[in-house]
Order: sequence, then structure tokens, then C-alpha cells
Amino acid sequence: MSTESTPSTEKPIAANETGEASSAPDSPTGSAAVPAPTSAQPPSAPAPADAKPSLDAQMEAEIDAAMADMEAAGAAQPGAKKAKLRGPRVVQGGREHRSGNVISVGKSDIFIEFGPKEIGVVELRQYDGVEPPKVGEPLEVIVQRYDSAESIFICARPGTVQKADWEMLQAGQTVEARVVSVNKGGLTCEVAGHDAFMPASQIDINRIPDLNVFVGEKLPCTVQRVDRRGKGTIVLSRREVIERERAEAAKGLREALKEGDEVEGIVRKVMDFGAFVDLGGVDGLVHLNDLSHERVNHGAKNVARHVSEGQKVRVQIVKLDWDANRISLGLKQLQADPFASAASEVVDGATLTGKVTNITEFGCFVEVAPGVEGLVHISELDWKRVDKVEDVVQKNEVITVKVIKVDTDTRKISLSIKQTKDAPPREGGGGGGRGRGGGRGGRDDRDPSEILKETPQLRRMREQAKKRDKTEGPKTGGGLGSAGGLGLGLGDLKL
Repeated sequence: MSTESTPSTEKPIAANETGEASSAPDSPTGSAAVPAPTSAQPPSAPAPADAKPSLDAQMEAEIDAAMADMEAAGAAQPGAKKAKLRGPRVVQGGREHRSGNVISVGKSDIFIEFGPKEIGVVELRQYDGVEPPKVGEPLEVIVQRYDSAESIFICARPGTVQKADWEMLQAGQTVEARVVSVNKGGLTCEVAGHDAFMPASQIDINRIPDLNVFVGEKLPCTVQRVDRRGKGTIVLSRREVIERERAEAAKGLREALKEGDEVEGIVRKVMDFGAFVDLGGVDGLVHLNDLSHERVNHGAKNVARHVSEGQKVRVQIVKLDWDANRISLGLKQLQADPFASAASEVVDGATLTGKVTNITEFGCFVEVAPGVEGLVHISELDWKRVDKVEDVVQKNEVITVKVIKVDTDTRKISLSIKQTKDAPPREGGGGGGRGRGGGRGGRDDRDPSEILKETPQLRRMREQAKKRDKTEGPKTGGGLGSAGGLGLGLGDLKL
């Protein structure tokens, strides 16, 4: 049998399973048994022994120095096997994952050594937003292909977008999909020359009102399911990619955020009790009480008057509770304090004009300055007795009030409507009645402090006495009920 053989088609050096460099089998004539490569040799023929990656001089020097150090370390341990330097091969999602040691970090590329004479390269831009690896650190990458011309493995960072291949497409893979159209349930996309479906719930973590904005866009997404039967079915999820990016960003925010910090965020959702703001990985809540110095009533419509979904806002971190995963934010904390701004106008005795903002059983609240409200107690609505606040004022009505007292410590303001009007004249010239200076139905000119001292029990007793007087009528006898025959009832007596 002739000792000559056809040109070898095996991979270039450092591509076998033992970790040793590939070579031709031994023959009686030695190395002369393998002919030199010719121009008709297939493209997969081994590269010349002196072939190197087309790198700049600085990169070549760094790689040569790092490999020399590792070879020297291996020589110091005679019993060590070179095969142990080879990174383990693991296939996930149709892609080969390998681990190695970083031997050089350049301006645009990172070089990794998997084993003797096995070098991989990954672009540095794939580590934007995260801490890039350092020389000597272990690194796991995805092998995309082997460049025989450069004798180097072209690699990618796990989790980055990979080129889709229909034959190798697997669930869990991150690919780039082009949005073709909008359908009833989501988006129709194109991946590896095949149609794919992305449900509306998997497009984003937020609800997108108009999906047409994605048509023609290329979106990174995760393959959820692949069914190759028939025409084939591919289900995608962009939501998983966004959630993964947010989880990575949240790790850094835990250390960076502090109470009292001012940060920027985007309003994600408006609720009845406030608004959720995305801080770039975690969500915080701006409660109703922290939206504005003005009173904000419960309801999404009232919240939407101050913020809207998608709006970029600047907020202050009021409270952090990482254990409960709660972040309290505030908008009004970054606004000027209206109470301090209105201090020169809202003083005791001042007469002001304001709008009724809220009505309660005990009175009404009036806004006398932007963000500054005071209370008109029911006893200060009118000189006569008022049973219902709505009988005197209505919500959103503009009225004139007088400032009775300003308490800067509690930030409370007492107002009065009746003191802006003249007191009505006394009736009857001194007859006995419920008012101090007039007959029955006359004005009540007591001080507010005296009225507040009157207990609810006393008022109920007086009302019961009035009802008895109406039903029983005046008594003509000389008993107590007639008060000496004068026709007076208990309701006319003063305590």
C-alpha cells in the first residue's frame, strides 16, 4: 500500500477532544507521508503553522506573554495534564457554552484561553452596562463559530442576542425578531425565515395601548416554544428580556439608593391611591399625600391631574424598605412649600377669598392660597344655627372668609364666614329666648369657644325639650311645667 494519503480534512490544531494539537498519523516515512497543501485543497484544510489572528502588535504581545506565563506554570508541575486547561463544553439552547480564563482585555475585544493553543474572542461592547471581566478571571461564553483563517473561536456573551438558525433554534434562546404585523392577540414576527407569534402579554411589562408602534422594529426576545411540525410554530417573549435586564439593574440600585436622594423615573401606572414610578429596575410608589401640597382626593382621575403614564418625573426617596420590597417616593417634597410662601398674606384677622374644596359634617375646607387650606367650622358658617353645611356653601364655590387663627406648628388655619358679615339686630329688646340678647329664634352672639364647650348631650336635651313643648302645649296650672303660669318651657330656660 502506498504511504501517501489524501489531504486531511480534520479541524485545525487544538480542535480535537483530548486537548492536544491535531497532527497526521505516524507513517514509516515520517512527516513526509503527508503532502503539502495545494491550491485545490478544501477551505477546511489546516492553516499554516505560523498563521496567527490578524491582531495589532500590542494585542499579540499581551497574548504571547499570557500564554508564556501559563506554559511556565504548567512546566513547574510535571504531573499536571494539559487537558485539564480545556474549558468544559456544555450545550444549552443549541449553543456550545465554554469556560476559560481571560488573558487580555483590549479596547474592543476580550480574549479567552480555553486550553493549549485554543483562543476565543468576544466583543467588549457586549458587556456594556455591566462590569467587564479582568485579566485572569474565569469567563463563560457561547461559541458561535471557529474562524480557521484566524485560528480563533468567535464567541458571544451569554444572554446577548444570537443569530437565529431554524435547525438549532431551542426554547430559552435569546434571538432578534423582526415585527411584521399586528394580529388580534399580539404581534406576528419573523425569526430565521419563519413566522413567530408574540402574545400581547409578553411584549412588555406595561400595557401597550397601540401595538402598531412595533411594526418594522427588531426586538430582542426569548424563545418560549418551538414546534417544528408542519409549517412550524415559534412563540416569543420580549417581557422576559426586559425583566432580566431590570433584575440586573435592581442589584446595583439596592446599594446606590438612599433615603433623601433625588432620582428620575418614569410613571408606569396611575392608580386610585397614587402612581408607580420606574426608577430603572425597581418601582416606587408616590402616594396621594405626596403628590402635591394641594389636597388630592382618592381616584385615578384625581391622580392623573398631577402625573400621567409615561411621564418623566423627578422624585425624592422618602422611605426604603428592601425587606418588604417597598419604596416610598414624593413629588411635593421637591416643590416649594406653599404654607411658607403664603405666610405673609395668611395672618390672623386677614380677610381673604378662597374656593371650597371639601365639605364635611363639621364644616368645610377652603383653599385661601395655592396649596394652603383652612377650616370653616360649622359654628362659623352663619350667625344663625346651621344644621347642614350644604345649606350655606357648596363645593367649588368661591367665598370670602376671615382668618381667625394660624397655627404654624400644626399647619392648621381656622376661618370664619359669619365674621365677614354684620351681626343681625337683637329681637324683642330683652325677652327670654335661646339667644343671649333676643327672643326665640334670635341671633346667637356667643364666642366660638363657648359654643364648642357645649356638649352634644346638652344639645340633645334641649332638642327633646323643644319637641315636648310643641306636642304638649303651654300648661295653665301653677306647676313647674308652666314656669309659674308664664307659658315658658324647658327649652326656654338657660343653664
